[in-house]
Amino acid sequence: MSQTPEPSAASLNTEQVAHLQSWINKTETMQDLVARTAVTGLSATLDRDDLPAQDGDSLPPLWHWMNFLPMARQSLLGPDGHPARGGFLPPVPLPRRMWAGGRLQWQADNPLRIGERLERVSRIASVDHKVGRSGELLFVLVQHSYRNAQGLALTEEHDIVYRAAAQPSDPVPQPTAAETQAAWKREINADPVMLFRYSALTFNGHRIHYDRSYVTQEEGYPGLIVHGPLIATLLVDLLRRNAPDAVLTDFSFKAIRPTFDLHPFTVLGQPQDDGKTIKLWAHDHEGWLTMQATAKIR
Repeated sequence: MSQTPEPSAASLNTEQVAHLQSWINKTETMQDLVARTAVTGLSATLDRDDLPAQDGDSLPPLWHWMNFLPMARQSLLGPDGHPARGGFLPPVPLPRRMWAGGRLQWQADNPLRIGERLERVSRIASVDHKVGRSGELLFVLVQHSYRNAQGLALTEEHDIVYRAAAQPSDPVPQPTAAETQAAWKREINADPVMLFRYSALTFNGHRIHYDRSYVTQEEGYPGLIVHGPLIATLLVDLLRRNAPDAVLTDFSFKAIRPTFDLHPFTVLGQPQDDGKTIKLWAHDHEGWLTMQATAKIR
């Protein structure tokens, strides 16, 4: 009989955790403009045959992730390509960082539009430290609200997970087999060019998405990691391709397992009997579940 791995020892002590938790309720307010060029670039990256973007057009769901980007000076970047830790987000010393999921709700009568100015107010809602069989984890929950000239347009909760560096003795998480039958299905070849283009559009310098030697030698992954937000965007894009007249009101997603550029992966969708709920998910080339999501439409 195999033994259950013992929980890993914590590297963050009580005082350090308390210091990181002092960031709770910290806020940040930013303004930005929804630019046509970025919208056109993401349309091309997703291989869509869209009409040219025009000011006043509704911004597709999740494409606001190309706004309010952290643009730190080059000298202020950390070794992983992210801005050095601190500032609005707590300075978590754990080296691996992942966008683990989120929940979004749109005001259907006030869509975000291309060419308009937006304001985003962000707040650190919680900072939680855990140590378990998978190692040391620190969870940061960020809440965002987006407003245009008409008022509130979108609210979002953003889950960030920080992890200790990978060790050879780390237990391997048991993968979950994904359902492979669905009403909607599309195979995605997220090659290095696609990952580079999405990184450029979101001004994401994280080296795990484009620097193969870094991601394999420093972080211990087998290949370039497909951005979690890109997979979520592809799930919503699958919905848009198959239900182009639907208006998305709610979307929640959770990253389950990393996806790498070494093989194509698949995004799938299944409308539910209520006519308003869409189950969406992604699986890798081996059929393992990598992301699961739920969309609500009207």
